[in-house]
Amino acid sequence: MTRIVLGSSSPFRKALLEKLDLSFDCDSPDIDETPLKNEHPKDMVARLAKQKADAIATRHPQSIIVASDQCATLDGKIIGKPGDHQTAVEQLTAASGRTVTFYTSLCVYNAGTNQYQEAVEPFYVYFRELSESQIDNYLKKEEPYNCAGSFKSEGLGISLFDRLEGNDPNTLIGLPLIQLIRMLETFHVKVI
Repeated sequence: MTRIVLGSSSPFRKALLEKLDLSFDCDSPDIDETPLKNEHPKDMVARLAKQKADAIATRHPQSIIVASDQCATLDGKIIGKPGDHQTAVEQLTAASGRTVTFYTSLCVYNAGTNQYQEAVEPFYVYFRELSESQIDNYLKKEEPYNCAGSFKSEGLGISLFDRLEGNDPNTLIGLPLIQLIRMLETFHVKVI
């Protein structure tokens, strides 16, 4: 069986891939993730996932590489990981009553055959109207300072939303598993 390598240091992506009960290794791609000037967020995440796959393939030349990237946007502008409480308050205040769009890219690269499978999946998060105290209480309980958009949908963050819209709830966490299963099958890797 061909070795699978997840090109990520994200514990969230690792946990998602573990759901598929496949044997895999993890390796951090360590690439420059700076957006290019005037680059659309969808194009940026697609480019970064491919660059991550290519970087990992240099160290794992006969493997199937799974790489992904994600960004959150509000009004077409990228919302990064807040890093601290105050920035998280600002992000959630801006998102209150509005829709944040996540773009999650997926690149599955068969380094042995030099074949790529690529996709970008959008996911829409419709926020409730949030009070200052709701935002502050949520942030103090969950401390999602390393998460784009300042929330963890798989945790208490679900209380911030009116609804979620997308093909796969795993996409929001960082790895579109339904799409990944299809891509792996094209390289003869069966999940079930």
